[in-house]
Amino acid sequence: MAQAREDIPAIWRYATHAAKDSMYNTPPTFPIYVVGLVTQWIERQGGVDRIAENNEKKAGLIYDAIHASEVWECAVEEPSHQSRMNVAWRTRVPELAPRFVAEAAQAGLSGLKGHRKVGGLRASIYNAMPLAGVEKLVEFMGEFARRNS
Repeated sequence: MAQAREDIPAIWRYATHAAKDSMYNTPPTFPIYVVGLVTQWIERQGGVDRIAENNEKKAGLIYDAIHASEVWECAVEEPSHQSRMNVAWRTRVPELAPRFVAEAAQAGLSGLKGHRKVGGLRASIYNAMPLAGVEKLVEFMGEFARRNS
């Protein structure tokens, strides 16, 4: 090992690995495995373009529900600034927000309380959130708005 060529990158030198007890560049195998699973899942969904279409549709359903009722107001009005992953909105009557979160939880809809510093409400609808889950949220939002308008 001491006589190895110096023009070989360090990662390919036996001396490098011997000095580090064969742990010079141990790859993070579990994250690599998870990335492989996620990539396979994306392919089964139809690819990145199909995922993007689904995300647009999911976010659009929620934004449409927000705009369809006087109970809600969008936290980000400019459409080009609105998130497809974290849809944020508020109740026009602030006291309704905690009631909405509590009733939503009773209906099996969790994680809707807004950011601790910003408040309001937030639906995180990342790639793996199924359309059916968003449809259930939108249906609940409509029912809640009818009861509280």
